[in-house]
Amino acid sequence: MKQVVAYIFVAVAAVGCASSGKVSSLLFSPSDDRKLGEQVSQEIESNPQEYPILSQSQYPKAYQYLNSMKDAILKSNDIDYLQEFAWELKIIDNDEVLNAFCTPGGYIYVYTGLIKYLENADDLAGVMGHEIAHADRRHSIKQMEKQYGLSILMSIALGNDPSQLAQIVAQLAGTGAILKFSRSDEAEADEFSVKYLADTKYACNGAASFFEKLIKEGQTGGTPEFLSTHPSPSSRVSDINKTASAEACSTKTVNEVGMNYADFKASLPK
Repeated sequence: MKQVVAYIFVAVAAVGCASSGKVSSLLFSPSDDRKLGEQVSQEIESNPQEYPILSQSQYPKAYQYLNSMKDAILKSNDIDYLQEFAWELKIIDNDEVLNAFCTPGGYIYVYTGLIKYLENADDLAGVMGHEIAHADRRHSIKQMEKQYGLSILMSIALGNDPSQLAQIVAQLAGTGAILKFSRSDEAEADEFSVKYLADTKYACNGAASFFEKLIKEGQTGGTPEFLSTHPSPSSRVSDINKTASAEACSTKTVNEVGMNYADFKASLPK
């Protein structure tokens, strides 16, 4: 049975902020977000057994496709930290994990399991938009400020606390204790996924497709923790579609020219 990691589409509890305007953390600066994200990225790449990252030189077509999707989303006028954050993307080769996550500072990771589970580009763009919102709205860094405190978090960002760094990686990747997420930030990440995609060729309500697929399949093999501890998928689908209506953006499935989603999946390891 494939593992549905609770971190998919989960937003982090944070200090209250509005759904518009640039987000500021109480203590960390955006440059500190990036420093922490860089440390997380280095920790992930130092552990290929747990996080087997596909080589860009060996899978250039897969990376070209996914980076094109990422770049399209980042062109949205609603991205606050386009220049400040790294926005680097890596694919983790694990078909048993249905997950994607984005570290503070914009280091994006997508599992092959999620890519193969989803059925079209709009679905994955919706997931990626949501994860980008976690970083750009600074949800995770705010929760980490509460959980670790400024001095410890700064030490981790500077690479001086490897044991705590490993714990943060496990939390972000969904392989350990999951960060506790608020419903308001969950809703904000859904909202901004729609806003980001409204400026692209992808269906702006693509984030709803993941939930629709889970509903359709009836969560065979047991109910994932994600579904048992957060608002129902049907509510999320409804709210995402309401946002799409309010934004008056296209919900039509993307018409891909050249490499399509099926080609992209076929370009990954079997």
